[in-house]
Amino acid sequence: MTDYLALATEVGAIARRAGAAILEIYESEDFGVELKADDSPLTRADRAANGVIEAGLRALTFQAPIISEEGDNVTYATRSQFTRFWLVDPLDGTKEFIKRNGDFTVNIALVESGKPVLGVVYVPVTDELFYSAPGQGAWQVNGAAGEPVRIAAASFTLQDPNLRIVASRSHLNQETQDIIDRFDRPELVQRGSSLKIIELARGGAHVYPRLAPTMEWDTAAAHAILLEAGGRMVDEETGKDLRYNKPSLLNPYFIAYGKVREELLTC
Repeated sequence: MTDYLALATEVGAIARRAGAAILEIYESEDFGVELKADDSPLTRADRAANGVIEAGLRALTFQAPIISEEGDNVTYATRSQFTRFWLVDPLDGTKEFIKRNGDFTVNIALVESGKPVLGVVYVPVTDELFYSAPGQGAWQVNGAAGEPVRIAAASFTLQDPNLRIVASRSHLNQETQDIIDRFDRPELVQRGSSLKIIELARGGAHVYPRLAPTMEWDTAAAHAILLEAGGRMVDEETGKDLRYNKPSLLNPYFIAYGKVREELLTC
């Protein structure tokens, strides 16, 4: 039987090594910025981190296929046969990286039967590591010598005043603003990358409406952590939990949130 908590620790070490490779380029003068076919940016750091992660995952005793934003394309005909796989974004928040604001992460998730069951999110600039294992909680470690501290999502009702609503630094559109305006005196929390979901998992915010495109590798690792912290991520249209390894790796618009108290779920 797989010890998922021990596996998360091993993957956390891989994420730290990828973060070190990212910081080496972050502190240089040349990011080597290019534009991909969809006009999203790609840097030398994306490639360097991906190489570290893929090599690290392949060296583990635990073996599973790898789907990475910066890796080889895997057709749906092939990946539809995967019962479990690693889902990787080696540098989530490339725009934040280029802006040098620190809000970028390394994301590594293990997906089983369409659900993210293990998540690792590493923040290179602050040396914060977040990870989860199924049934064993969500954890935060500050610094290489830090001790793991269990984290939990905040408990609230949707009618509470002054809820902290998370929004993207780069993608705050009118549709998202319309949702934010429904709350009673909301406080806006703007973060980049998967840190938006991590804010929910650590109890620093309550709701994150995302009515703009994201890919599965953008969300899977932090989604796994949020689930273990007591929160959820649901399709904005259907209310169903987000699923992974769909024919298209594009996520639907979604709402992520902490522990909404039971009595409100039926209101």
